[in-house]
Amino acid sequence: MELVVKMTINLRVNMSIPVKKLTLMAILTAAALIIFIIEAQIPLPIPIPGVKLGLANAVTLFALFYGNRKRGDGPGVSSVITTDLPDAANISNADISATPATSAAPTTSTAPATPATSTASAAPATPATSATLDIPSAVNLTIANAFTILLCRIILGAAFTGRPIAFAYSLAGGLLGFAAQALVKRFVTTKQIWVCGAIGAVFHNIGQILAAMLITGTPAIAVYLPVLVIAGVFTGVITGFIAQLTLARVQM
Repeated sequence: MELVVKMTINLRVNMSIPVKKLTLMAILTAAALIIFIIEAQIPLPIPIPGVKLGLANAVTLFALFYGNRKRGDGPGVSSVITTDLPDAANISNADISATPATSAAPTTSTAPATPATSTASAAPATPATSATLDIPSAVNLTIANAFTILLCRIILGAAFTGRPIAFAYSLAGGLLGFAAQALVKRFVTTKQIWVCGAIGAVFHNIGQILAAMLITGTPAIAVYLPVLVIAGVFTGVITGFIAQLTLARVQM
């Protein structure tokens, strides 16, 4: 994921900001979808339904924090280009044309030769001024963009895995977990993404339990909730650290 994001960031010359944002969102959606499909094929040796690592959530966390800076964060992802440009105020009517001296016949004038003077050479040298152009090398992803990536991953994941029933669980858990992450994001920095990941995973599991209770009509399913909350804290910290380390590498 780090490699594809850096490749997208470096495409700053021939791509406009909307195109770069759409490209980055498509790459993150594809990365999350691939992780989700691979993880779905590897069952965990835990006899409790609903417990999984949820590594695709690392992509959602990355998109949620990507490009949005706040106090306490490290340096942003930007590129500064410094060029030496002449002062525009001193560029006026400087005579830079040179007229070659030609004579049709030799002259025998006894007048002393007058050295030729040039207007351009007589003018004082114009000092070069340094113009700094702050050109962002990446776009800012908003909360709506991160939610779009999550929603596309849930829809495409259900379509590719062929599990329409799992779509309802993923949607309920994803919506509740994302809402919790978007709220916690306002109070943490990019060095505390693991906190946001843990809280999001806990609420993701709560959303799945609520969806299961609603679909099956069995309130007894709530007995799994304490175990899922504990597992959500553990897996959420892992996915949060993955997103945090990836974001730090991209910013470097």
